[in-house]
Amino acid sequence: MNKTEKHYIPALRFHWLTPLYDPLLRWGMREAGFKHYLVTQMALRPGMRVLDLGCGTGTLTLMIKASHPGVEVIGIDGDSEVLAIAGEKAARAGVSIQWDPGLAYELPYAAGSFDRVVSSLVIHHLAVPDKQRTFMEVLRVLHPGGEFHILDFCKPHNLYTRFMAGIMRHFEETAAQFDGLLPEMLIRSGFIELDETRQFTTLFGPLTALKAAKPAGVGK
Repeated sequence: MNKTEKHYIPALRFHWLTPLYDPLLRWGMREAGFKHYLVTQMALRPGMRVLDLGCGTGTLTLMIKASHPGVEVIGIDGDSEVLAIAGEKAARAGVSIQWDPGLAYELPYAAGSFDRVVSSLVIHHLAVPDKQRTFMEVLRVLHPGGEFHILDFCKPHNLYTRFMAGIMRHFEETAAQFDGLLPEMLIRSGFIELDETRQFTTLFGPLTALKAAKPAGVGK
């Protein structure tokens, strides 16, 4: 996502809040638990190529690399400020990771480039037409049979999450998530084997872990 794009929204909406992003996720949403779950869900094997879509400050990207050193992982984000933070974190960890600037719905990669694409708390930043464009781009860059793994806001599943969804749906582009539309949008984009594997309750509302596959006979 490019900062000149009309619908680009930084991680915390305003760039001056970027330094608060990691602490907010760590303490307000207990990100370690759901991100570890997401890494496990991907069922990675040595030699695979993984794209962390909207990698932000690189927490999930580094988690993937630390748990699966034989996997090539690339992080992409439209915010140069968070990519710089991600690069610093990787340097401190002593790992080499490719960090690319780019739009979620205009990915700078060839068709069939990745075995897995993963996205954590990114899709809700996108306007509905850009969500659909993003899903079609993800389908394009995946190998046939490759998988897309998503962690994001979802339809409320208890009283507290219904209350928080009523508040949060007025921020950014979250309404489609809280209305439970992502599975339908993924299927419309051409994904199959859609599975909502787990739901989480956080301070800011309900999250779901989704996975979907590119059909084996499609594309490269």
